[in-house]
Amino acid sequence: QVHLVEFGGGQVQPGGSLTLSCTVSGFHLSSRSIAWFRQAPGKGREGISCISTGEPDGNTAYVDSVKGRFTISGDNAKNTVYLQMNSLKPEDTAVYYCATGLSCSGAYYERAWVDYWGQGTQVTVSA
Repeated sequence: QVHLVEFGGGQVQPGGSLTLSCTVSGFHLSSRSIAWFRQAPGKGREGISCISTGEPDGNTAYVDSVKGRFTISGDNAKNTVYLQMNSLKPEDTAVYYCATGLSCSGAYYERAWVDYWGQGTQVTVSA
């Protein structure tokens, strides 16, 4: 059974850093792609990053709002994907979800791409 479990949410000051993790079960991490989504209060859920650990050179992707600040990585042996978030801004405040779909070459930033969701973890960026 496919299952995604997230850890690492919390409160951080603007400019600070936080790392989220997503451990998957029910499939080999390298066989599918993992994306991170976030949903701010009153807004839609948006994909922000994706990784395909089974592809050469990791095959990562980012939307412009997080590029250069966030880094996605994966550990196939641990079936875990990480999202390292640096230089956090108040507008990064959201519930963050990991999700799996077929390929980062697709529209990973859209909800329709997702086959399975994690439960979400709250990230709050405030002073």
